[in-house]
Amino acid sequence: MAGRSFWQYPIVETAGYFSVVVLCLVVAMALFEVVTKYQNWHEIRKGNIAVALATGGKIMGVCNIFRYSVERHSSFGEMIAWGIFGFILLIFAYYLYEFLTPMFKVDEEIENGNIAVGLISFTISVGLSFIIGASIVV
Repeated sequence: MAGRSFWQYPIVETAGYFSVVVLCLVVAMALFEVVTKYQNWHEIRKGNIAVALATGGKIMGVCNIFRYSVERHSSFGEMIAWGIFGFILLIFAYYLYEFLTPMFKVDEEIENGNIAVGLISFTISVGLSFIIGASIVV
């Protein structure tokens, strides 16, 4: 089609969004590695299902927030900014979960393989990502 720039083709735009979101996901997972007291990938390699659930929930949560952000914004800058803001809210939710369960330490329970705590962590990350994503404004 004449008059279109390279970046206006849907396949190029999709590849661009995909690449940017994957990079943001890698950064988000590195930051979650710093936030948690256990080593996510080391524990997963050992077969710790609780850590796998908690980590999977974080991945799904971040991706879901970026899904809403891509859908609602036409520029990479806005999409990234809202995605990062949503990610910050997920980190806040993580600390809130820890604060609201004073009878045990979430990180210790997950590191020790408590699947129930890992599943709740998964559910909180995914569930709140829908709320965060739905609240992203145009």
